Amino acid sequence: MSQSNTDILRSRQVTALRGTIHVPGDKSISHRSLILGGLAIGETRISGLLEGADVLATKDALIALGVEIEKTKHGDWQVTGVGLNGMVSPAKLLDLGNSGTGVRLLMGVVAGQDITATFTGDASLSSRPMARITDPLSSMGASITSRDGQLPVTITGTATPLARQHQSKVASAQIKSAILLAGLNARGTTQITEPHASRDHSESMLRYFGADVQQTIADDGSHIISLQGEAVLHGRQITVPRDPSSAAFAVVAALITPDSDIIIPGIGMNPLRTGLLDTLIEMGGSIERVNERTEGGEIIADLHVKSSQLHGIQVPASRAASMIDEYPILSVAAAAASGTTDMRGVAELRVKETDRIKVMADGLRQCGVDVAYDDDSMQVTGQVSGQVKASKINGGVTIAAQHDHRIGMSFLTLGMVAAQPITVSGCATIETSFPGFAERMSALGASISGDAV
Repeated sequence: MSQSNTDILRSRQVTALRGTIHVPGDKSISHRSLILGGLAIGETRISGLLEGADVLATKDALIALGVEIEKTKHGDWQVTGVGLNGMVSPAKLLDLGNSGTGVRLLMGVVAGQDITATFTGDASLSSRPMARITDPLSSMGASITSRDGQLPVTITGTATPLARQHQSKVASAQIKSAILLAGLNARGTTQITEPHASRDHSESMLRYFGADVQQTIADDGSHIISLQGEAVLHGRQITVPRDPSSAAFAVVAALITPDSDIIIPGIGMNPLRTGLLDTLIEMGGSIERVNERTEGGEIIADLHVKSSQLHGIQVPASRAASMIDEYPILSVAAAAASGTTDMRGVAELRVKETDRIKVMADGLRQCGVDVAYDDDSMQVTGQVSGQVKASKINGGVTIAAQHDHRIGMSFLTLGMVAAQPITVSGCATIETSFPGFAERMSALGASISGDAV
């Protein structure tokens, strides 16, 4: 069995990571490229698409909704759009597997069209809350039934959704994007107010496809996004940047592994996606942006990362939305740092693929790391001396990732500096976002193998 298909992986301590690692295309942009291409008039050609399980589940769901999508002989993906009213009710359940982004964005798409679809997913996705998506979509005119706010969810949309003003209690790109996608067919302006900024790929890409989207900041600091309905989208050429959330594992691995020096080319540098890099630099990390440029409307750069002695800091709550997926790997960096790293405003972690606060805290404690947490914060205390060999990262344990890809990759990264190997079960879902993770990291010098039993 290949490493990438192994559900149990073991990571051992190594002395250095060297070389160049090419991480996959950005997952957020890959989902949106397919979806907006399907809603556009004409053809959209996508290069660099992440071909992980999550994105391919979105692709299959769009095909079931009547969109033609095919991979070209050159390796690009071609999407033939059907327009904002051209999708059809699928003949089967839309199974999004483990993809929270895919299911929530497609709920918005279906809610804004005169079609009916039932969404389902794997056991992990089926345990995640959907009401904060379905409630605003219901207020826009969609008819929705669910299993106590969880999957399966059946949505009967409307070709004339109501333009509404939505006040979101949390800054969530998924909530915001679902509402915007439903609002494309509304008469008038759909508006979302967030307490602070979340990822804005949907806003940028909607504008690129031809929609009228405005972003403003209110006097109280909240962010307001306005979409003019009855939009017309046109097919586009898209080059997907490499995913900063995937790059995060290689970045942290190089920072905490002695004598490391790596290059990670072509990473998306959207300011609302670089919170982890800002945090790691504040912790003393040697991370240099090289060859910064703009491609397809997105800023990208190569990252040059060297091993560093990190120290704990207080991470501001206002930064949480820009790095919500990166807190598991940040907690690994904190475990290998001197002092305490205080992470606040992270309640959103509790409704991801797992309760990421609890799962990370439990696993770190198994490895001998001091961790405290509550519903909205997490404090990780690393070693005192600043030398990895003097750390309290014992290893010698088996961690259950609970089929959460980011949890799995985080503990495999921690294993690179632990005194004893760390074995991680539930690793198969790593393929959803980072196909070939074990092989690519091992090419740098990591020791990650599927021989654990």
